[in-house]
Amino acid sequence: MNLPNYITLTRIFCVPFLIWVLASHRFRGSHGEQELAASAVFILASITDGLDGYLARKRKQVTTAGMLLDPLADKLLIAAAFISLVQFTPRLVPAWMAVVVIGREFLVSGLRAIAAQEGFTIQASDLGKFKMFVQIVSVVAVILAHRWTYWTVGPFILPVEIIARTATWFMVALSLVSAADYFIAFWAKIDKTATQKRQRRRVFVLNRRKDKDVPAI
Repeated sequence: MNLPNYITLTRIFCVPFLIWVLASHRFRGSHGEQELAASAVFILASITDGLDGYLARKRKQVTTAGMLLDPLADKLLIAAAFISLVQFTPRLVPAWMAVVVIGREFLVSGLRAIAAQEGFTIQASDLGKFKMFVQIVSVVAVILAHRWTYWTVGPFILPVEIIARTATWFMVALSLVSAADYFIAFWAKIDKTATQKRQRRRVFVLNRRKDKDVPAI
């Protein structure tokens, strides 16, 4: 274990804590203590998502354990957040929306697993990274919208609920588009790999037939 892996484990440990904060009555208060605590936990966990990868590359500590734990931590965090939000704020996050988001994560994980068996990897696309950013904004906005419709910050008034609704719908659209993007990239690569394998098998058979046609000396 190294520092990047410990940071990844911190993200995993944040998952049950986030669920507990959103489901517990102990954090509920008249000043939005529950919403602020849940938002802080989710933001902290999301920051570790970029930090562990950056440190692993900079310190040259990319390990098999890290490659396994990092995507697992991401999927657990997103799944826990949206499943909890279905119960916490069903008017903003209906069940079908959580199914779409979590289903997309399982689809991409499955494609990456098949790609690994075929000997290549599917890197995170820019669209996928942007989708992750929108997910963070949407989750935090939905949590805050549970307590505040508008949030006054100095001279500014933030329409929290409008931001939450806009961000969640935009996030769902991005999830579907990025899933299609990953699938197209996967299919193009797997089709090319299959074609190369067929060509190698064909060349081997032709060479063997030629050897049989050569008369013995």
